[in-house]
Amino acid sequence: MSGEVPENLKYAKTHEWVDVKGDIARVGITDHAQSELTDIVFVELPDIGREVKQGDEICVVESVKSVSEIYAPVSGKIVKTNKELEDAPEKINQSPYEEGWLVEIEMSNPDELSNLLSAEDYKKIIA
Repeated sequence: MSGEVPENLKYAKTHEWVDVKGDIARVGITDHAQSELTDIVFVELPDIGREVKQGDEICVVESVKSVSEIYAPVSGKIVKTNKELEDAPEKINQSPYEEGWLVEIEMSNPDELSNLLSAEDYKKIIA
């Protein structure tokens, strides 16, 4: 098993993490996902204000090895993107849970969080 899996987050089977504060969900990719991708060289962030549904593609992460789509773990409106990644996409590799977050979504249906995995369940998937 590679990487850390913080207990306080929720996880999607597609390797996104969610940190919920009120009705805002901060989203990024897991330590496991970034290590599988290897060196991330480019991130295509979505437009602020875009409405997304759970499971929609929200952005693209490009590494020296491959291109990966990142999916919305919850439905809602994208209210913030991590602009620092445009100049420093490697932050996703260096700090996937802090500086390497991707977007913040204002959730339209917080009940969808129950579709996500706990840290314990996510660890079983990547084991």
